Amino acid sequence: MPSVDTGAPVTSGASAPPFPESPATSPSPRRVNLALFAIGLATFALLFSTQALLPALSADFAVTPDQASWTVSATTMALALSVLPLSMLSERFGRRRMMTVSVSVAVGIALLLPLAPDLRTLIALRIVQGVAIAGIPASAMAYLSEELPRKALIGAIGLFVAGNSVGGMTGRILTGWVAEGWGWRAALLAVALLALVCAVAYRLLAPAPRNFSPAPLRPAHLVRVVRGHLGTPLLRRLYLLGMLFMSVFGAIYTVIGYRLVAEPFGLSQGLVGSIFVVYLVGTASSAGAGRMVGRFGRRGTLYVAITTTAVGLLLTTAGSLAAVLTGLVLITAGFFAGHATASSAVSRTATEGRAQASALYQMAYYLGASLGGTLGALAYAAAGWPATVALCGAALVAAAGITLYATRVAARAANPVPATA
Repeated sequence: MPSVDTGAPVTSGASAPPFPESPATSPSPRRVNLALFAIGLATFALLFSTQALLPALSADFAVTPDQASWTVSATTMALALSVLPLSMLSERFGRRRMMTVSVSVAVGIALLLPLAPDLRTLIALRIVQGVAIAGIPASAMAYLSEELPRKALIGAIGLFVAGNSVGGMTGRILTGWVAEGWGWRAALLAVALLALVCAVAYRLLAPAPRNFSPAPLRPAHLVRVVRGHLGTPLLRRLYLLGMLFMSVFGAIYTVIGYRLVAEPFGLSQGLVGSIFVVYLVGTASSAGAGRMVGRFGRRGTLYVAITTTAVGLLLTTAGSLAAVLTGLVLITAGFFAGHATASSAVSRTATEGRAQASALYQMAYYLGASLGGTLGALAYAAAGWPATVALCGAALVAAAGITLYATRVAARAANPVPATA
């Protein structure tokens, strides 16, 4: 995986796949790049398709923000719990086949979402959709690694990540503006059609695998590797940091729509959806995280990310729209820098089973999204925006505590106390 992660899921295959070098055994990198960009766009457009629509769902179904938030939280939780099992199936049945089945089922569910008669049905469909979507991150990076020569791999991974980011942003903006004119059901249909076009493009462009070799299902091996990772203190801290950062990000972006459509702002649904263009700041922040780590070190970069996010949280409590938007920019920049730093450290820390180590980080990451979205919405329903900010502040304090503990552990390791006679 690349040294800096911009928020896209990573593969969780059983082992590091080979890097083919011979042009005779490698398909056109351009076709592969375009195929993975298309499926990456579809993945994140579908995954967060209801996030910008939460105020509209609350109004239509007469439910509280925390109840509506389950249309996002249940999906990310289902994805988190499904990545590892589906990665095993990917090892057995093939990457392209897994991604094709996954995106087909996810799009099929997306076409049914506008017909949901009530919130409970909508959440149930979104859970199934989350399980289906999990097959894509469980397979994508392994497919790229197996089918492309080494020199083309970095660019292909970058384009897949770009598809994730563009899909996440485009899906939210699209739903916001369509919902303003035609309602949330039309908005979900628009995302489904966008994803359908991307899925067809992926299937037409993705070359048949030439370097995949089926592997037997080995659940005992998977359990052993996972147990080893969870028994590593540094990896545990990195997983917790990913969960805490994402819980803050998930809470803020799940609830921000409710704050902005209410007074004193009173923004329209379309303008609220457009707020997600702030994600572009996160893309730049992720790309710059590697340089920050080179300058300040991993823990120094985490301190900067935590501080930046905390300042952004405080700004969002102001009554000025300009201050709130500035706060969102800082929260987004801080989150992506922290997430990129923690996620890239996972693959460097794991000495074996790097794919599973990264998959466990993704599980923690998406569980954080689910937890943050639900608890943030509960806090907002109970005591308004200040309560959501306080909850996020507590998560940042915990992240700072973990980083401080890691700093002290590193200092003790660098300057051990001499043994006394």
